[in-house]
Amino acid sequence: MKESKTQPGNSNHSSEVVIVGASAAGLFTAASVARGGRPVRVVESKPQLEPSARTLIVTDHFRTQMAAVAQDSVINEIRRFELFTDGRSAQIALKKPDLIIERSRLIAALAREAQQAGTSFSFDTRFLGVGPNERGLHLEIESGGKREELHADSVVGADGAASRVARAAGWPPVETVPLVQAIVRLPKDCPPDTTRVWFIPDDTPYFYWLIPESPDRAALGVIGEHGRDTKRCFEKFLEKKKLEPLEWQGARIPVYRGWVPVRRQIGNGEVFLVGDAAAQVKVSTVGGIVTGFRGALGVAQALLKKGAGRELAALRRELGTHWMIRRALHHFQQKDYSQLVDLLDVSARQSLAEFHRDESTRLLWNLVRRQPRLLLLGLRGLLMGRRSRG
Repeated sequence: MKESKTQPGNSNHSSEVVIVGASAAGLFTAASVARGGRPVRVVESKPQLEPSARTLIVTDHFRTQMAAVAQDSVINEIRRFELFTDGRSAQIALKKPDLIIERSRLIAALAREAQQAGTSFSFDTRFLGVGPNERGLHLEIESGGKREELHADSVVGADGAASRVARAAGWPPVETVPLVQAIVRLPKDCPPDTTRVWFIPDDTPYFYWLIPESPDRAALGVIGEHGRDTKRCFEKFLEKKKLEPLEWQGARIPVYRGWVPVRRQIGNGEVFLVGDAAAQVKVSTVGGIVTGFRGALGVAQALLKKGAGRELAALRRELGTHWMIRRALHHFQQKDYSQLVDLLDVSARQSLAEFHRDESTRLLWNLVRRQPRLLLLGLRGLLMGRRSRG
């Protein structure tokens, strides 16, 4: 990828948008805004585009968002889920398959699309701060060891959960949790189109997963609350399943605790946040690709003056539903998960098969309509959470 370096004082485009961070959500924003006719520059602190490899699972909604670009990053399809807890299990066949994507491939494809749309890139460029000027904003950056200034109407923070842009513009920090994942050989008893999920609340309030990448390899992982404890529990789980890690992957994942306003006015300019910087993550499953792209689309619409209210309002409702589900599940004990699996009868499994995780309100409504006792179980989880906080 060609790099376009900005010289001091040379980027006084009154309408330029500067996006800090070549993340998936940042690059999606860049391509959308550049296609709309505004000049866009992505600044990235790394010397080149080198995203770390990590396997991710997304719903079929990803294809709708990404069109042809999606195919570059898809490495497998999942047609079945198996849920396990305390000797019990439930199997769910999906009407539309989930997609296994490789994060590094996705970012490379998004970068190509952004560049083709007219986006320029500045690598080895570290964001230091932002403030107002007469026409918009000035950014302090460090490029090649030298301090410089950029000028823009708008800045987008797409630099992750520990966003420097968010901190500089006055947003509070986003809470994160550790994700630990190992690439392992796919067990012989696991079909390559089947994801397995284990609920073990003594280890984590979230879950373990096994996601096949191919007929030979799979990603085994867990999300926890404390890094050291999560790693220790994960190593014991690997030993119990008699699986040897071929390589390790890890990250800090933002946790959604309520809607993060994505826009702030600074003087005559405006600062936005997208993706992990705004905690646009489904906290029920801690997945953020599809929701991050929805947030990026809303911000791109705002930058192009096409209205962002409807997209961002819909995203806020979606994230709020996932937050309610997570609050219900977060204090479940083993007996609660056992009851949950027992309640997944044919009708309930049909709802889980028909409606994917990125249409959570429809999924939740249909699930409760077909199996009302799930509502009582969820309410009990919410009450346990309140007692715990009290």
